[in-house]
Amino acid sequence: MRKILVANRGEIALRVMRTAQKMGIKTVAVCSEADRNAPHVRFAGEAVLLGPAPSSESYLAMEKVLQAAKDTGADGIHPGYGFLSENAVFAQMVEDHHITFIGPRPHAIKVMGNKLAAKEAVRDYDIPMVPGIEESITDIKLAEKTAKEIGFPILIKASAGGGGKGMRVVASLEELPEQMNRAISEAEAAFGDGAVFIEKYVSSPRHIEIQVLADTHGNVVHLFERECSVQRRHQKVVEEAPSAVLTPEIRKAMGEAAIKVAKACDYVGAGTVEFLLDEHKNFYFLEMNTRLQVEHPVTELICGLDLVEQQIKVARGEKLGFAQEDLKIQGHALEVRVYAEDPLDNFNPSIGTLSTYQIPNGEGVRVDDGFEEGMPIPIYYDPMIAKLITYGKTRDEAIQLMVKAIGDYHIEGVATTLPFGQFVCEHEAFRTGNFDTHFVKQYYSPEALQKKYAEEKEIAAKVGLFLFLEQQQKL
Repeated sequence: MRKILVANRGEIALRVMRTAQKMGIKTVAVCSEADRNAPHVRFAGEAVLLGPAPSSESYLAMEKVLQAAKDTGADGIHPGYGFLSENAVFAQMVEDHHITFIGPRPHAIKVMGNKLAAKEAVRDYDIPMVPGIEESITDIKLAEKTAKEIGFPILIKASAGGGGKGMRVVASLEELPEQMNRAISEAEAAFGDGAVFIEKYVSSPRHIEIQVLADTHGNVVHLFERECSVQRRHQKVVEEAPSAVLTPEIRKAMGEAAIKVAKACDYVGAGTVEFLLDEHKNFYFLEMNTRLQVEHPVTELICGLDLVEQQIKVARGEKLGFAQEDLKIQGHALEVRVYAEDPLDNFNPSIGTLSTYQIPNGEGVRVDDGFEEGMPIPIYYDPMIAKLITYGKTRDEAIQLMVKAIGDYHIEGVATTLPFGQFVCEHEAFRTGNFDTHFVKQYYSPEALQKKYAEEKEIAAKVGLFLFLEQQQKL
């Protein structure tokens, strides 16, 4: 592979290009008009303008992306995450034009992109699953019958897509018709597919995912777990590896289950198998993400691997250079996603220009970003500015490093989720590992964050006064 087109933007485009450059591979950037001067465009050896800012006319325009690859002579396309990364039609188009898609085969993307198809695919592999039905449902009467059999509370989920869309928790039979219709409408609007299904609602779950890596020679390994339970609106904001609560036995069982899921769809490349872990430490298959995850850096740090490099090597047809027994967990890593969102205003987007942008540095601190000081935050895309990652020998060390790094990260011009990240890292429930996916609902509120702000200002003022008086006495 001599030249890779990265069909993405922002931090992940830069992340992929840096590894490609390290491997001696030329890179091609694509961009919208909103990203003409973005860092990933300047970093690449070549750049192609796809079109106007809206994703549908640029980063999601399959024909334009493919034509850019052909025009620049790229023999590989890396999709990053989001946009076209889990689009089986695009992956097939790339293959049909004899360009290497750096990701799984179209079949695996298609199967695992539909939750019901994914459940069907793994049915014969003895994978634990949440009790529920394994086909889509639209009939209210049948839904009521099914819900009674499963027992309330239940969860209505969209078969396609994710991110919490088309998802409804139903506590009673009376709520079911309205919530069912809402879930179907939401799923149709978000994914163009109104298919939903019903399963038992796991009331206090942790979100644990397993990183898998597979080559084209039948070798599949897992790279241990990531804990992704701190979420807002069903989307992750703080991740860590390894989990603070998994025993070696559960870790081994979940890893083996994840490998079975990968084998069930003939998976190739880097992928992530997501599980729910209940309060009794029972785990259940949730879904598979057929791409590189946003939070992959925490796995890289505890395993000492470059996952993008592994993706490229697998796409070139190389065998994995290690076996499962060669992999060991080394230390602890933590990631806080830095979004241009206001945690004091229900995490609503904060649009503006980065008038100040200074990143932290030092041993054990990593920042994956795609912005620079003076750049505006475009309104057309996901509002993530960067990922702040810390690594320590222990979990406590990684947390302490994160708190310090957040304090050293200076952003002005937009509100960010950095204060929320600090709130999480300093909260007793997080520090002790005693939390689940309801962390935000249980512990966080704008008032709690404002109270913390006020307390810190008061302490700072007292310290300042003490130092001033001490200095005065010396005069």
